[in-house]
Amino acid sequence: MVRHLRSEAHAGRMLPFVIEYRGRLVGQLTVAGITWGSMCSGHVGYWVDEAVAGRGVMPTAVAMAVDHCFRTVGLHRVEVCIRPENAPSRRVVEKLGFREEGLRPRYLHIDGAWRDHLVFALTADEVPEGLLRRWHRSRQRGAPNAGDTGNVGNPGIPRNTGNTGNAGN
Repeated sequence: MVRHLRSEAHAGRMLPFVIEYRGRLVGQLTVAGITWGSMCSGHVGYWVDEAVAGRGVMPTAVAMAVDHCFRTVGLHRVEVCIRPENAPSRRVVEKLGFREEGLRPRYLHIDGAWRDHLVFALTADEVPEGLLRRWHRSRQRGAPNAGDTGNVGNPGIPRNTGNTGNAGN
């Protein structure tokens, strides 16, 4: 598995990150399925330790990774596909203002069955100021999608390692 992830990362089809919070590994985020040409897109998968859930760690990590994809990597579109019953992951994309695009029936094989997923997306032109900046501004204004306003402290920082496992939602 690690060899596959490294190979995909070296080929430019994947960006694996670990997420640290206060010096501790608390999660993982992967931008995978990176496609070039006329599409220029990828999809994000992630998980976070329950001990830090609700502190803004995952929205911060997703926003930083999306900004990296748009500004540095050169992607035009990023998708996040989430199982409908996964309320915490859905809350992350809602906080960040991802657009819900619909349902992909029987999209991924998980736990022995094909599972439906909701699709959320953003394009680079929707966040010219950057997703992290937009999210921080919405939190300061107390906007409806502002999300957790607790003390983020030392925010989760995605760090590209090139050798982490694949993340699910």
